[in-house]
Amino acid sequence: MKIRSKIVLIVLPLLASGLIITGVISALSARSGLTRIAMRFLGFKSQELKKYIDNQWNLLVSNNLDSNPDYVEVTKSAISSYADTLVRGATELIFAIDENGDVVMFTSELVIAQEESSALNSLFMKKKEGWVELAAGGVQRVGNSFYYAPFNWLFFVTAEQDSFYKEVREITLQSGVILAGSLLVSIILLIIFTSYLTRPLKKVVVTMRDIIVKNDLSKRVTVEYKDEIGDLAHTFNIMITELEKAYKQIKEFALQAVIAQKNEHKIRNIFQKYVPKDVIDSFFSNPESMLVGENRVMVILFSDIRSFTTISEGFMPDELVLALNRYFEIMVDIIMNHNGIIDKYIGDAIMAFFGAPVKRKDDAMQAVSAALEMQEALRAFNAEQAEKGKPAFVTGIGINYGVVTVGNIGSEKKMDYTVIGDMVNLGSRLEGLTKPYKQDVIFSESVYQKVKTSFPCRLVDKVVVKGKTQGEKIFTAKKELNQKEKEAWAFHHKALRLYYQQDFADAIKLLEAVLKLIPEDHLATMFIHRCTRYLETPPPKEWNGLEVLTSK
Repeated sequence: MKIRSKIVLIVLPLLASGLIITGVISALSARSGLTRIAMRFLGFKSQELKKYIDNQWNLLVSNNLDSNPDYVEVTKSAISSYADTLVRGATELIFAIDENGDVVMFTSELVIAQEESSALNSLFMKKKEGWVELAAGGVQRVGNSFYYAPFNWLFFVTAEQDSFYKEVREITLQSGVILAGSLLVSIILLIIFTSYLTRPLKKVVVTMRDIIVKNDLSKRVTVEYKDEIGDLAHTFNIMITELEKAYKQIKEFALQAVIAQKNEHKIRNIFQKYVPKDVIDSFFSNPESMLVGENRVMVILFSDIRSFTTISEGFMPDELVLALNRYFEIMVDIIMNHNGIIDKYIGDAIMAFFGAPVKRKDDAMQAVSAALEMQEALRAFNAEQAEKGKPAFVTGIGINYGVVTVGNIGSEKKMDYTVIGDMVNLGSRLEGLTKPYKQDVIFSESVYQKVKTSFPCRLVDKVVVKGKTQGEKIFTAKKELNQKEKEAWAFHHKALRLYYQQDFADAIKLLEAVLKLIPEDHLATMFIHRCTRYLETPPPKEWNGLEVLTSK
């Protein structure tokens, strides 16, 4: 495709899109403005009619005539007459229907079709009030409706829809004509201008082809314009001159380039694979070993920002990037300070691991400690966000400990030093459980066995996560507990022992004691609901207390 065609194809859509957007906005703005006018105009008439009806009815009630059919009929006739005075043109219509969908009052002759009667009857059943769009007498109408209980009538104050939106159609038609004319003129001008602009480029191409065919570096291009295209022609001439001077050195440079390319290729094979510093230090002396994976017991940590899509709506794009960068900087520093390695960023989530390439005895303790510090740092981060008037970040952290495969995974051109395996998937699932269980940190029983002497831990539940067949105890922890929390957690664990023994009544008593100490405790409330449900519908004999989760 020629440059001239490309310029037309690029510029023309830009012009057309601007005109189309302008036309659409104009039409929508006109329709919106006319709708507001109609709502206010017809709404005012609707209010006046309702006030009149209320006055007439109150007059009957005050004179104890509301049960006299004759006076009621006279009142309805008066209302119909008053409605006639509100009509200001042939396009306006005021009418009312009863519970059968029949028209019982109208300001001009009105014949309702069967399908229109069904739609009106549906509006009556809903006691529809406010702005309505309906068909009556074969005409599309807009207006206001209100229900009057003493008569059991639904009133409609309407106008023909076409009378309000006629100008909108005219604006749309005019916009289309202007767009078509503008596009035609734009195409003609673009063809003329692009031909003028690309003529010197054609000369450059012709000269270049002559040089290639004839191998004659003495040819030059005539510089016609003092602009970028002229600069291109001048630069092309300089380039040919320099090529002519450098031709004798090309063979020598080519040989040196081949040698340099081989050295560069070897270095790239080692360093272009993005890996942490510890991995490079461990395998730098033996690059071939980097291609071998191994099974190792490690700690996997997942951290994710909850409802990030909703949070991002409170930021401008540049503000969101700055906030995320600041958040990641804080979290990554904490993880690395505890000997963790950042595996990858998954959107707004962080995946990290502890125990490779250097394994330590306290990897699980370091991971939990990092998670708790991350939650503390998040509170300080959110305080800064609040001062800026921005929404807070809420995160959940899942931690698992088990056998995974660790090593460089990928191809010869690009590799990642990462971990894979079922234990990694379980770590991700544990992070997902922080939301329904409303806990900042949740970890597996294998992690609990490693940290139970270092942190106060709390049993959260026994679950079968999605994708697994065996149950798993899940826990949470804090750095330290106050006196009320110590007592509450003790009651909690006693209650869960009774719960798994199917002693639900006594478990409820202990859980209620937890709520007295920690009124907002979600776990206590959750287990009380379960116990109450099982007291009403006891579980089967083979029940083992496992909660089978069907979502991630």
